[in-house]
Amino acid sequence: MKVSIQSSTLSGQVTAPASKSAMQRACAAALLHRGQSYIYNPGKSNDDKVALSIIRAFGATTELQQGRLEVYSKGLETLLQAQAGTIHCGESGLSIRMFAPICALTPHKIKLEGSGSLRNRPMHFFEEVLPQLGVQVSSNKGLLPLCLQGPLQARSISVDGSLSSQYITGLLMAYAALEAKDVQIHILNPVSKPYLALSLQVLRDFGLPCPRHEQLQTFIFDGASAHNKNEDVYYTVEGDWSNAAFWLVAALRHPINIRGLDLNSVQADKRILEVLQQCGANVHRKQDVISVEAGELQPFSFDATDSPDLFPPLVALAAMLPGTSQISGVHRLQHKESNRAQSLQSEFGKLGLAIHINGNTMDITGGQRLKGADCHAHNDHRIAMALSIAASIAQGSTHISNAESVQKSYPDFFEVFQSLGGQLQILEEG
Repeated sequence: MKVSIQSSTLSGQVTAPASKSAMQRACAAALLHRGQSYIYNPGKSNDDKVALSIIRAFGATTELQQGRLEVYSKGLETLLQAQAGTIHCGESGLSIRMFAPICALTPHKIKLEGSGSLRNRPMHFFEEVLPQLGVQVSSNKGLLPLCLQGPLQARSISVDGSLSSQYITGLLMAYAALEAKDVQIHILNPVSKPYLALSLQVLRDFGLPCPRHEQLQTFIFDGASAHNKNEDVYYTVEGDWSNAAFWLVAALRHPINIRGLDLNSVQADKRILEVLQQCGANVHRKQDVISVEAGELQPFSFDATDSPDLFPPLVALAAMLPGTSQISGVHRLQHKESNRAQSLQSEFGKLGLAIHINGNTMDITGGQRLKGADCHAHNDHRIAMALSIAASIAQGSTHISNAESVQKSYPDFFEVFQSLGGQLQILEEG
């Protein structure tokens, strides 16, 4: 799909979409929980749909009732009854990394497949780690498809966590399902610790055994049983700080209020508020509504190593500020839906924004009005949204090809954009 966006004044109130990070973890936890789970405010992004399809493939039953998702599973028993087959993970990096160790709990051969950019994302972690846990693993030279045959055995292990925390989440889920005893998982070079905190929170919320931990780096399983076996679970998916960040950035130039965000959330991308305050914006909170007002603006410096999904909205923010802003953590962007550092440099460069990448640091020099151009989202939902926010303040028209990529995490993004007064036209369906 190609869209055309004119310079626009956006105004009104936005409700943050459901967090796909929380939703996908909730799906996995509902599969592992023995009994009925009721999930409120369920997500509806493509990645969320993938997670639901995976738990159904393993035998969980799901039903959507009046905006509430009902999931029934017999926990590990359901998994062990699953038959050999192929599990398709779409383009969801979290789903394949989280569900692979869960799949390996079964004694049957499971083939994990994916599409789009996921087929080019490295799977070496599983080949290095899962055999140490008794799992047979094969891949296509480190890429998909990935074939696993368990059953996985919970053992004390040290693993490299420098590529992503999502692999660790999968191990934590699998060990919890086994009610692992007297074992620990030690993480070397951990990244994105807030996402590990979210994983532990979801385990607790679903009554699954939750390990003790030392600084979210060493996780100790002491054999505790699930504390609410066979009891119903009620879980509400919180609002997504990652996608709300685009509206919070837009609010620097447009009168937009954002509601539905939990200020006590452990989500990593809540740190967007820190950056806005650092650059001189006034952030106002009234009950569950957040608004942003421009003050005396200045460039910012931010380490996004633990919040790599903030890079796109932060680039759009830097474009609005005088001087050169700096974001570090570029190494986290190589294996996203696109090589996100190169995509941001290329596409925002077309709009007239100077972006320089120096090793692990990105320097963005803003202050000049952007000019509309023909851009491409590189099959990356966050690039599409960042370009849209930039287009709203750019001179002239901006055309964004591959705009349908927003379906991955925020299917309603363009509808919300238009509801706020954004001048958007669909040039090509896709």
